[in-house]
Amino acid sequence: MNIVIDRRRLLVATGIVAVTGLATGRSAFAAAKPLVIAASLPSMAFPWYVHMNQGYQDEAKKLGDITLIVLDGQNSAAKQTADIESAVTKKVDAILITPTDVDAIAPALTAAIAAGIPVVTVDRPTRGVEGVLYHVGADNVKGGEVQGHAIMDAFPQGAKIFNLQGQLGSGNAVARSKGLHSVLDPQNDKYKFVFEQTANFSQSEALNVTEAGLSGQGKPDVIVCGNDDMALGAVAALQARNMSGVAVFGFDAIPEALAAIKSGAMRATIEQWPATQCATAMSVAVAFLRDGKKPDVAVNWLTPKLITKDNLSSAERINEI
Repeated sequence: MNIVIDRRRLLVATGIVAVTGLATGRSAFAAAKPLVIAASLPSMAFPWYVHMNQGYQDEAKKLGDITLIVLDGQNSAAKQTADIESAVTKKVDAILITPTDVDAIAPALTAAIAAGIPVVTVDRPTRGVEGVLYHVGADNVKGGEVQGHAIMDAFPQGAKIFNLQGQLGSGNAVARSKGLHSVLDPQNDKYKFVFEQTANFSQSEALNVTEAGLSGQGKPDVIVCGNDDMALGAVAALQARNMSGVAVFGFDAIPEALAAIKSGAMRATIEQWPATQCATAMSVAVAFLRDGKKPDVAVNWLTPKLITKDNLSSAERINEI
């Protein structure tokens, strides 16, 4: 047991580490198999990933005897790749990851799997990697479709639309925009995308991008965004111009967006249960490591849900506003 404790102390220096399940009063010999699990997130600067981290922390504490190493990719595919390579070198027991770039991370994850380390992808699947144990995430194409249908319901006569897209290379950004366009493009005589540009999932960038769109195209009926941070940036740009009557749609159901929906500043967002995704990923990895139990399915797609003022209470993070 002393070897395990020494290994944990060594790993504390490698990242943001939470040691859970060690002060439960149980005998060390009666405890479940201790594990060291690396959880890699694209950027802890985004509230979405902070909440995902909390989902990991809570499930690790619940399962017990888990050292969780949280790796902040700092919105850099190169940094995330280096983090995974380091985790492989340190022989962690499992890797849970939300890829910053679904293609760039493939070689590092392939090396991890070749080294016998189970890999679970969360929120965003990767491409070109064989042998991933499990993926859990919302179906982002369906989420974009939900946004599209909500726009049609709100504007049955048609709408002039700005579309703020997420980070280039992000599977989520591509999928959400694809779903949105698949619903609205067949009726492009009524629903016109007059302005589309990436704002990199960033609130500050979205404010500037929205300003550019308003200057060039005038007032839209709808601003639909690939995440809530961009939606809040769009709201700020509209408020700076005292411009009302524009329906802003977000994606992620973060507390700030839920508060904006409650106040009327935003029309809707999309819930995809991020903490539930992380808890599920952690439990699948631990069951495999401790009991040899493989998941019943390799991919678990959750169906996103539209959140409006009428059903705010059903949002995962409603208690945070």
